[in-house]
Amino acid sequence: MWGVTFPAVPLLEIEQLKRTYDAARPVLRGVDLTINAGERVAILGPSGCGKTTLLHCIAGIDTPDAGRITLKGENVIAGTEKTHARLRREALGMVFQFFHLLPTLTAFENAELPLKLLGVPAVERRMRVQALIDRVGLGSRANALPSQLSGGEMQRVAIARAVIHKPALILADEPTGNLDSVTGETVLGLLRDVTEAQGTGLLMVTHSAEAAGICHRVLRMKDGRIVDA
Repeated sequence: MWGVTFPAVPLLEIEQLKRTYDAARPVLRGVDLTINAGERVAILGPSGCGKTTLLHCIAGIDTPDAGRITLKGENVIAGTEKTHARLRREALGMVFQFFHLLPTLTAFENAELPLKLLGVPAVERRMRVQALIDRVGLGSRANALPSQLSGGEMQRVAIARAVIHKPALILADEPTGNLDSVTGETVLGLLRDVTEAQGTGLLMVTHSAEAAGICHRVLRMKDGRIVDA
């Protein structure tokens, strides 16, 4: 892909991660993965191969049956739920295929939400959110509700929400899956630019070779395992 060599400073380390929903349906079968700080990595693979389950385990949405996940040197699986929640709030941002914006909040308020959860003072929140909303090209749409935005605009709000707190890692699940090709290119360019500007790592699962093209490294999953690099 981009041919960039990163310093060996592991941001995310996954060792022998396994997840089975029933005895006949193992989804993750011993996944090993390391992502360095500032690195963008794509995982390609067919539906049902375990890509989204992997993201959900990293994010704490799902719980693996075995294995280890370390983010910024902290064990994501071990420890208390309070510890997990703090780590997710501070170190992770998420971008979903279906946007997952709160329908009663404006574009500005959706982007602001992570800073509120972290207790950032109101004046600082307003300054940071306004600057980022302008940067993603939505300055004139800041007061619009999600129902008043196009798919591309909603995804740009979702990206702003994911990066506003300067997380160490963004998890992106099919971020262009519901967008036309032109809008998808715009969103991918924005993801690339904001991760580079903030030195943020990116782990993106996708079916799209075009989406994978913004990444430094492309991996493939099959039957619950990463099969090549």
